[in-house]
Amino acid sequence: MTRKPEVLFVCVHNAGRSQMAAALVRHYSLGRIAVRSAGSEPAEKVNPAAAAALAEWGLDITAEIPAKLSTEDVEASDVVITMGCGDTCPVFPGKRYLDWPLEDPAGQGVEAVRPIRDEIDRRVRGLVAEILPESGATA
Repeated sequence: MTRKPEVLFVCVHNAGRSQMAAALVRHYSLGRIAVRSAGSEPAEKVNPAAAAALAEWGLDITAEIPAKLSTEDVEASDVVITMGCGDTCPVFPGKRYLDWPLEDPAGQGVEAVRPIRDEIDRRVRGLVAEILPESGATA
């Protein structure tokens, strides 16, 4: 049995971009990709506008709890994606590192978060299609 591929999304507060990306990977991969998200300075709760933007698509992240980034998170992951927030991650050989420069949804309303959600969705579909070519997810 082969190991499930694992993706880690990292942003400073782990409350908006990384939470949306993780939820979308879970949705499109149907559980075939393990997903983690974390931040260097996690917030107390998920960004309400990010949660509302995903709720419009039937995805609920309100129960997610922002987590502190650990070396173990990075070590366990195959792909590590920072969300354009300047967070740095420990570097391990054999890992793939990407940076997705995305606007920060912090302090913005759902109207401003929708385009961020849409861009994350586009990138996640491409990532899932790359990791699981048979998934049917397309960019």
